[in-house]
Amino acid sequence: MEILRKSSSLWALPILLLCFFINNGVFVDASHKVYMHLQSTTSHVDASKVHRTGYHFQPPKNWINDPNGPMYYNGVYHLFYQYNPKGAIWGNIVWAHSVSKDLINWIPLEPAIYPSKVFDKYGTWSGSATILPGNKPVILYTGIVDANKTQVQNYAIPANMSDPYLRKWIKPDNNPLIVADKTINKSQFRDPTTAWMGRDGNWRILVGSVRNHRGKVIMYKSDKDFMKWTKAKHPLHSAPGTGNWECPDFFPVSLKNKNGLDTSYNGKDIKHVLKVSFDVTRFDHYTIGTYDTKKDKYFPDNTSIDGWKGLRLDYGNYYASKTFFDNGKNRRILLGWANESDTVDNDVRKGWAGVHPIPRKIWLDPSGKQLVQWPVQELETLRKKKVQLNNKKLNKGEKVEIKGITVAQADVEVIFSFTSLDKAEPFDPSWADLYAQDVCAIKGSMVQGGLGPFGLLTLASKNLEEYTPVFFRIFKTHDKYKVLMCSDASRSSLKNETTMYKPSFAGYVDVDLADKKLSLRSLIDHSVVESFGAGGKTCITSRVYPTLAIFDKAHLFAFNNGAERITIETLNAWSMANAKLH
Repeated sequence: MEILRKSSSLWALPILLLCFFINNGVFVDASHKVYMHLQSTTSHVDASKVHRTGYHFQPPKNWINDPNGPMYYNGVYHLFYQYNPKGAIWGNIVWAHSVSKDLINWIPLEPAIYPSKVFDKYGTWSGSATILPGNKPVILYTGIVDANKTQVQNYAIPANMSDPYLRKWIKPDNNPLIVADKTINKSQFRDPTTAWMGRDGNWRILVGSVRNHRGKVIMYKSDKDFMKWTKAKHPLHSAPGTGNWECPDFFPVSLKNKNGLDTSYNGKDIKHVLKVSFDVTRFDHYTIGTYDTKKDKYFPDNTSIDGWKGLRLDYGNYYASKTFFDNGKNRRILLGWANESDTVDNDVRKGWAGVHPIPRKIWLDPSGKQLVQWPVQELETLRKKKVQLNNKKLNKGEKVEIKGITVAQADVEVIFSFTSLDKAEPFDPSWADLYAQDVCAIKGSMVQGGLGPFGLLTLASKNLEEYTPVFFRIFKTHDKYKVLMCSDASRSSLKNETTMYKPSFAGYVDVDLADKKLSLRSLIDHSVVESFGAGGKTCITSRVYPTLAIFDKAHLFAFNNGAERITIETLNAWSMANAKLH
């Protein structure tokens, strides 16, 4: 995938305005170039260590973006990822490679794939891994063949199958496997998926693309040899007005339990998920639906909005995600990328850019309407000192500080409760066409309400000159309640607001309030606040760069700014140890 850097001047625009732009041809075939002239500069504290994470994945230095081809193979987790070995901006991309036994602590290896042949001389971009019969792994990836960014699909195989870490990979000379025909935009034709085998014994993959602003995933089929690929008569799926689709992912989910399924599984009691990364909005959207294997077509359920207002994996800084089936623990794992929100100049100054959020187990909610995500259980091995708070009442305007742990590097789980829904504010009808983050910008954490806002003030300075609130606010519509969850970076840093991206990220939480409780988990890691509402129904990742709330100067509060009294039923918070990353 290519990279378009979010700039405060562009991406602070309301999303509805972006919709107007793309539908009127302003963002024709948007790419991901680094537009240096859109970036501002600012002086700030040395961030090379101040904002570096302790337990989120990132290499020692330089630029990182998409996770590529993650897989579990012979007891080892493999993470391939887009990496610039020469600097902290996008470019010179190779497939870096790390391995792990637990998805948390990683051993770095030499790059697995890098530009070296005529079919990838100008770039080795994103792709996926597939385990073929006979336990043989293969990587599919996008190669760039010329200065016009013509894109083809290639494959690579391990050089030594007896090497437990699969350090060396070979790119055979019969590449490329797939070349775009004349009906395809050859510069927007990338990111092949993990392959799945149909009932007819043929392999299938998807490649992301666009035509006339209609995003689509093009299907290709091969027989069992995996070498001869032909384009299907029609895309698996497409949607008008959505722009280019990147990093597609297509996989089955169980209607019966939380267990993961192999990508090729197509038995009873399943739904399929189609996830795509929208090149224009820079969010990962998905639908849940039915895969018609006879027609090779995907049909989203009528409860899944097929477009920019549809479901997102994460309502914050989270993009280019990829799942894989972990047959060792019978689960599906989601990996993603959180870009920097600081300026390019500051990234270069600190010498690194980009992190990967914590790997998440992912499954279908019992309602069948959405996915649920939760940090992998292995993360809990990093939990150290613990503090606890029980049955603490918070009236309007009150807050309580959580002390005794390293709050700049912490894991916090809390259950809030309330006695009545009567004080929920009416939902303003004029907000109906707004995105949740626009409502969050209007109704921030310090705007007093009825039932909420209540939640956590993370990475806060002592006197709240800086803070990143993660909170809920409950509204009443004519026939139900609407739960807004926000992670608001607008007050996260004293740095000049024009020099960095400080959005009010938000999403709505589809939750039953019959028990009058809401849960929240936040993973706080210096410049990352990764939050999970209602057991993982709504997830929001924020990147922030405090100047005061750093290291032992950071504070953590639970707060309530609503008229309804809130009870912290239980709050558990842990200091988090550093993960071993290099």
